[in-house]
This record gives sequence, C-alpha cells and structure tokens, in this order.
Amino acid sequence: MTVDALTRTDAVSEEAATEAPVDSTPQAETAEAPAEAKTETPETPENPTEEATDNAVESPKPKRGRPKVATTAKKTRTVELTLTVTGTADGEWQAELKNGSKWVAKGLEIPAAAVSRAAKELHADLSGPIDEVINAARELQAAKVAQLEAELEKAKLALAELDT
Repeated sequence: MTVDALTRTDAVSEEAATEAPVDSTPQAETAEAPAEAKTETPETPENPTEEATDNAVESPKPKRGRPKVATTAKKTRTVELTLTVTGTADGEWQAELKNGSKWVAKGLEIPAAAVSRAAKELHADLSGPIDEVINAARELQAAKVAQLEAELEKAKLALAELDT
C-alpha cells in the first residue's frame, strides 16, 4: 500500500463526512468502511452513496423554472386609461376618465365642438360617426328653436290683442 492510496482514502472519508448527511448507522459499520477502502484501488469510491455525493459537489442542482436569458429589449410599462365620452340626442356631452380601476374625473361637461375636434384628431373612422350624431343633435335643436320661435310669435300676437 502506498502513501498516496492512504492519503486519498482519508481525504475521501473526510469529504464524505463533511458533505454527506448525518448517517444513522452505528459506528461499527463506519469503522469497517476505511478498512475496505485500503484493499480497493483509490480511484473507485467505497460505495455508491459517496459517488453520488461527489457528483453533487461537481455539478450543482439546476434551479426550477425557465432559465433567465439576458435580453437587450426594454420592457415598456403600459398605462390603462379609459376615456368615455357620452352624448345625448340634445347635444349634451360628458366625459369620464378612469385610470385602471380608479376614477380620475367623472361627469365633466364637454362642448360638442370639442368632441368633434378631438375625434378628428384621433382618427377619421371616429370622426365620421361622431359628426353624424352631432349633426343629428344640431338638426333636432334647430327644429326645437323653430318650434319655440313659432310659439313666441303666437304669444306676442296674443299679447298685442290684449293691449288694444
């Protein structure tokens, strides 16, 4: 037996003792292991558990999940803002603004001309239907004004008859 073989066996025993979990086997069995190692060649491990311990030291356990890949792309933060513009047939417009689930503004009165301008600025597909609604409201208001003017003329004539 050579000095290298004894040194190698002692080093393997010390590594197994420090890295392996505490063994519940009696001391008599562990005392036999160094005796068996002296008869074997130093390249072969004493038992399969020591081989597994040596492999665990050489290659660490892979982490769970997807491996992280370095990326150069910037992540853009998206903000969810919801603008709701509501119009009535009378031509009254209101705006409500919501940031996520929190209300920022609610029930703001907006002029119809501002709604029309904003729709034209955003997209032509938006401005067409909105302008149709605004024009229909304008025609309805014009008809209402004509009706009220006719009633006003009748009231003036009735008042003039009473004065005479």
